[in-house]
Amino acid sequence: MVLGLLAVSATECIAAQPVFKPMVPDTISPEAQDFIRGLPDPATYPGGPAATDLEGWRKFRAANEDHSKASMAAIRQQYQPTITSASYNGVPVLDIKPKGWTGNGAANDRVIVFIHGGGYVLGSAASSLGASVPLAHDSGLRVISVDYTTAPFAPYGKMLDEIIAVIKGLEAEGYQRDHIAMVGASAGGGLASGTALKMIDDGLGMVGALVLWSPAGDLTGRGETMTSLSKVELAFSDKNIDSMMDVVAPAAERKKPYLSPVYGDYSRGYPPTLIQVGTREMLLSTSVRLYQAIDTAGATAKLDVYEGMFHTFQEIKPGLPESVLARRKTVDFLRHYLKISN
Repeated sequence: MVLGLLAVSATECIAAQPVFKPMVPDTISPEAQDFIRGLPDPATYPGGPAATDLEGWRKFRAANEDHSKASMAAIRQQYQPTITSASYNGVPVLDIKPKGWTGNGAANDRVIVFIHGGGYVLGSAASSLGASVPLAHDSGLRVISVDYTTAPFAPYGKMLDEIIAVIKGLEAEGYQRDHIAMVGASAGGGLASGTALKMIDDGLGMVGALVLWSPAGDLTGRGETMTSLSKVELAFSDKNIDSMMDVVAPAAERKKPYLSPVYGDYSRGYPPTLIQVGTREMLLSTSVRLYQAIDTAGATAKLDVYEGMFHTFQEIKPGLPESVLARRKTVDFLRHYLKISN
């Protein structure tokens, strides 16, 4: 759901806006403290165009992609992955292999399907390398990052269908269903959750594991921290959220479980799920509620909360000690449930 930090470069905002002095806790790493001190005021982040302004959204998306190019080039240089463009059943993806990858795509291999964030309206596989590339590097696994069609150019149902099409394509390539994991960040976390529910409803079974970073799980806007933490949120503002909700779905549809998985039925089973979230984000309540919904239904779920961390910190600043720890826990979870022994 990041329409702020991922939509506008922090350096440009700092140069153009009055000095912003956010509260900086001394209980987080010095690196995280320094990063927070340099952030712009979320109130200055731009809202999106009107829901019907398709050309406006094309320009808004293009600007977001342009802003990300330098930082994504730095990620490529740091980790030196092999990245190729591909498609599965007509859905474009980036195929990301970590440096030194030795897999061969055979049935014994494991693979991660990554689903980017961006409020369902922004982001791409190319602009989310800050999440997918370090994940590939730390796990040693191939990552397939899905370039799903964003709103307002597609309804959310099409986004789910495209993710499922990629999973089916990987199965056709030789991967076993339980050797495939989904990892989603922000809106991508909501889409991963909804996709897993839809797969069960459609009789397609379950992937081997699910990891959700700061998932967008309730588009009705409910949740205690949506209000109580709104003044300390660093990644977006109320106007960003309003822009996203207006484009993604009408109010009458926002409680549907595929879009708002906190309302899903998990009693029929669900993939083992790790949810990571920071204490300084409005979606903290959403993560807690989603965890409780899965856990109380008897499915395997783990909630992993990080002191003072902001929305999708793992992606926005992948080098922070907190991000490194969160990725390590992500990898440990995936290795356990994908049954990787070495």
